[in-house]
Amino acid sequence: MRNKILMACAILVLYSCQNKEKPAKENIVKTIAEDTLTKTATGSADVGDVPDKDDKAVEMIRKQLLILLKDDLKAMAKDDRFFYYEAFDLNNDKKNEYFVGFSNPYFCGSGGCSGYILNNDGSVLNSFTVTDFPILTAATSSEKFQDLIVNSGSAVHLVKMKNGKYPSNPSVQEVWKGKTPENSPKILDIQSGKLEKYSF
Repeated sequence: MRNKILMACAILVLYSCQNKEKPAKENIVKTIAEDTLTKTATGSADVGDVPDKDDKAVEMIRKQLLILLKDDLKAMAKDDRFFYYEAFDLNNDKKNEYFVGFSNPYFCGSGGCSGYILNNDGSVLNSFTVTDFPILTAATSSEKFQDLIVNSGSAVHLVKMKNGKYPSNPSVQEVWKGKTPENSPKILDIQSGKLEKYSF
């Protein structure tokens, strides 16, 4: 009988300990949720750890670069194998194109750097050379794609879509006359330090 009473007491103690832990866990979760809601509502939430880039886009670009640059990979140093990208809808089809740029000696020279514009599905829309970033968009368009304003060869050039492609060498295109538009979006503003660097 004594063993049964001790066993019942032990079960009761264990059961009461379990019940005390649940409300504590629920209170912690409730406190965190309330804190998050309050900070979000007041605009004081710290979203610095939230990635601002689409992981699927990064993986798609990475895979495409490994294909496009497969012959170059052996000659490239580890420090050469990174890229920056920025999404921008050039033809107002509600699907972003991806500007992919580099900023290292393998891809850059005295005239500028190389890069790509990829369609939303990852296929190559364009490759370009001798380009200084950022690239700006003009208020005009050609073949339903926005014209680009590109620094290249110590001048600013207007680059227009022709036969489904942008010219790959901006330095031989029409020189931009006048001031560059102040409110034009800057694409691949690598020097700003706001773009994340990705390896491939």
